[in-house]
Amino acid sequence: MPKTAVVIGAGVAGLAAAIRLSAKGYDVTVFEANAHAGGKLHAKEIDGYRFDLGPSLFTMPWLVTELFELHGKNPEAYFTYSRKQTVCNYFWEDGTSFSMPSDPKKFIESAASCFGEDPMALESYMSQNKKKYDRTRTLFLENSLHKLGTYISKDTLKALFAIRSMGINTTLYGYHKKVFRSKKLVQLFNRYATYNGSSPYKTPGIMSMIPHLEMALGTYFPHGGMHSITLALQQLALDVGVRFKFEHLVDSIVVEKGTAIGIHCKGKEYLANFVASTMDVYPTYKKLLPKQWHPEKVLRQERSSSALIFYWGVAKTFPQLDLHNILFSEDYRTEFDYLFQKKSIYKDPTVYINITGKENPKDAPKGHENWFVMINAPANYGQDWGQLKELARVAILKKITKVLKVDITLHITSEFTLDPIGIEKTTSSYRGALYGAASNSKFSAFLRHPNFSSKIKNLYFCGGSVHPGGGIPLCLLSAKIVGNLIPEATT
Repeated sequence: MPKTAVVIGAGVAGLAAAIRLSAKGYDVTVFEANAHAGGKLHAKEIDGYRFDLGPSLFTMPWLVTELFELHGKNPEAYFTYSRKQTVCNYFWEDGTSFSMPSDPKKFIESAASCFGEDPMALESYMSQNKKKYDRTRTLFLENSLHKLGTYISKDTLKALFAIRSMGINTTLYGYHKKVFRSKKLVQLFNRYATYNGSSPYKTPGIMSMIPHLEMALGTYFPHGGMHSITLALQQLALDVGVRFKFEHLVDSIVVEKGTAIGIHCKGKEYLANFVASTMDVYPTYKKLLPKQWHPEKVLRQERSSSALIFYWGVAKTFPQLDLHNILFSEDYRTEFDYLFQKKSIYKDPTVYINITGKENPKDAPKGHENWFVMINAPANYGQDWGQLKELARVAILKKITKVLKVDITLHITSEFTLDPIGIEKTTSSYRGALYGAASNSKFSAFLRHPNFSSKIKNLYFCGGSVHPGGGIPLCLLSAKIVGNLIPEATT
């Protein structure tokens, strides 16, 4: 009899885990509560506009293409993408704007000119970021932090000896304040804390390695939009024999004598040699393992930020905008104080605008643009989201009017929204947090839940709420770690 594996959840981590386990010889079935795959990586079409609903940034594309190569498939037969020459356009209310080139040399020249910075300081900053990434990726991204074998490699020992010099004992803001003279450039690089749902005034300075992923390794646009990643991986999974059971909400993980032996769903038991949950670790324990031991310290960790997103069909084009655009708050510290201390939304939020129609004109009618307008929001703690959405909409429109000098309300022809409650409902992300636990301390990486259970044999975890973290690349890496931990199937 072939060995079997069950994957709970068909988000990007679930799809990747299923593909990897299939390559190891397992008969894989994926159970998904929704009627579609992708989790947050989904899309919607309305009134002639196409919107990617969730993640909008694509980096490290080789983590996707290697899934096809595992099965001897040509990635380009399923999925294509192109590298962006501009990383992001940044705007401030005083009229300052900066279009960040993806080429490191051009970035240094442009940033030095725009912000009055020393080119040598910029070059040194980027070099240090690369060193941080190169020294720590094996430890923090590519292997389990919770296996002894990880700590006896030369790469890991080098990383541990060097970690104090990487900004671990200062905040990201504190680190940037020492490096740059320009407050605007400090703010620009502080923004990268939001890539793991944290505050630059709390997350450690080692997180300055994140810009390296964009600036040196590149940002990309998947042809057809972000949802094309989901569609490509789902098709690959089907082609290699993975089975999907959509609209199948798993009731529980079946544990017998300390070993996971399958799942229970819709009144039926499905046995398996291994179970991998990609569901948020909090509901995995609370709903699927109610009678088992719970790692309460891990589950009580502060949640990451969430998001409030307005999807607008706009009957106008804006040549000054690109695929990725940021309109900065005038008081960044207060904005993050509202997010993490007051659990609310500041009156002057930083606004992110993603327009896939800039790359794929078919995403909007001619002469129109499809705006994905997002602000960081606190996780859901029972706030009045109806009121917060109204206040946020007013604040966003005010910011856009000040920066772009256009009353955008005159051009919005279509609109729908997504808030933390909706995110939690559709993706089972506890409190609607986008990245599971926040990374607001230097110990956060070590406190994330492992990719395996130390109490229940044959139970594994991947996805944004466990090691190494949230976002498409880290979710794919978590699936890779799980794939490496589970042995080859034998018949």
